[in-house]
Parts: sequence; structure tokens; C-alpha cells
Amino acid sequence: MKSIFKIALTGAFILLLSFQSNAQSSKYKCMLQMNNYMGEGAYIVVSLINANGEYEKTLYVMGDDKKWYKSLKEWNKFHTQKNDDISAKTGASVTGGDRSVTTFEIENSKINKGYKLRFETAVEDQKYYVSDLEIPLTTEGIADKTDGKGYIKYVRLNKI
Repeated sequence: MKSIFKIALTGAFILLLSFQSNAQSSKYKCMLQMNNYMGEGAYIVVSLINANGEYEKTLYVMGDDKKWYKSLKEWNKFHTQKNDDISAKTGASVTGGDRSVTTFEIENSKINKGYKLRFETAVEDQKYYVSDLEIPLTTEGIADKTDGKGYIKYVRLNKI
């Protein structure tokens, strides 16, 4: 009887941990509108930047040909050092005037703690923007539409 109780208690504990891990992050739909520009599709990386201004995590990569990742110079330094698998976080590059809608998760503990999302952009044979757009991870920052400085016209996040 004691072993059945231990098994049931262990199962309940595991179930509680799985619910807790799901509650620790939230999914966001990211709508990105590009400026009109001439040229190839932009490679865009969405990164979580900590309060010290350092890369912490890659949330999404728009552009799936790895040979062009080196054009995203600052992110590529982080990516090659960390050597993380981003295959589940990649999609197509985005061309001038187009829109992209993606979804990614952000840990709730990062909100209102000095973190931000950085959108880094590069287009073949054109200017590179290490911070085309940055969104402060605050309650207000996430709710606002944020304008870009380069290839990105704006980004809007919605919690789903």
C-alpha cells in the first residue's frame, strides 16, 4: 500500500511540475511589417537581451540558409559560442514591403526586469542593423507598436 501511495505522490509531483513549467512562459504572436526596399530578403533574428545588454537567448530567426547567418554579425558571435540548435526557431526571410507573422515564447520572469527583445537585420550587399528595433520587455512595451530604424517598419506583439 505504501508503494502505491509513493507512486501516486510521485506522479502528482511530476504533473504539478509540468503545469508549473507551462505557466512560467507565455506565447506571443509577432506581426512584423517591413519597409519597402529594393534587394534580397532580409535575415532577421529576434533575441532576448538581458539587463546588461548581453544576448541571452535566440527566440526566432527569419531566414533558414545558415551560410548567411554570419551577416548577422553580433548575434552570430553569440550563436557560434553557444552552439544552440535553432532549427525549430527558423522560418523564411522577409522581403521589402512584406509582412511576417510568427509565434515565440517569453519567460514571464523576464517581464519588467530590464530585458528587451532585439530585432537584428541584414540584407545581402546592403546595410546591417544590429538593433533595427528593440522592444523593452515591460507590460507597456509589449503592448505598444514599435517602429524600426532600418528594414523593419514596425512590430506589434500580442499575447496569445
